[in-house]
Amino acid sequence: MGDLFWNKLIGALLASALAIFGIRELGHALIHPHEPAEPGYKIAIADEGDATEIAVEAVEEISLAQRLSEASASAGERVAKKCAACHSFDKDGANKIGPNLWNVLGNPSASNAGFGYSPAMQGFGGTWDYETLNAFLANPKAVVPGTAMSFAGLKKAKDGANILVYLRSLSDAPLALPALPISLSDASEAADGGNGIIETIVDAAEAVFDTAEDGAEALADVITDDEPAEEPATEDQPE
Repeated sequence: MGDLFWNKLIGALLASALAIFGIRELGHALIHPHEPAEPGYKIAIADEGDATEIAVEAVEEISLAQRLSEASASAGERVAKKCAACHSFDKDGANKIGPNLWNVLGNPSASNAGFGYSPAMQGFGGTWDYETLNAFLANPKAVVPGTAMSFAGLKKAKDGANILVYLRSLSDAPLALPALPISLSDASEAADGGNGIIETIVDAAEAVFDTAEDGAEALADVITDDEPAEEPATEDQPE
């Protein structure tokens, strides 16, 4: 066997090794296994009381963004009628017992220059964003202790979302609604899409490996074909 045979053989082995190494590194780059600090799974067994509490919490766990997306400004206007004795809602409307509420959403608290706010509200220093105003409408005295507003608060979260959407409409430049959080179903679909991409890449890598393997086998066949055939031994014939 000549030097050409060994060069071809070594080249085929190197090509196969590089293909295998490349696929392994690609797999490591795509998949990052998470090793837990403690092996195994912990299973918490709750009694019926705990299960009931968990179920109630799951039902009540609805984000404000979700409630606002389902709220109605017209329904909020109806809810706001219980506030009409103390507040006006029209643009440039007069203050009553409470300040005019046009463009209140998104503005700093105690920002109506023509109204005399209580010391508690003056010292509050917050901004009436969706979260803060929603909490204030639900329980004014808890958010601003010492406020002069006698309103006890809205009991229903749905009413709070509706009136917030209504107050949002009372502006020349309505405050943008908060972004909706991604749902479990959307997260699952995104994960499935990512898994599909990984599977596609893995399939492509396997195809590259198969091609490299076939190429190595073909090269080995070529090397075998290039080997000179051994001439059959001949016996000396008597002259």
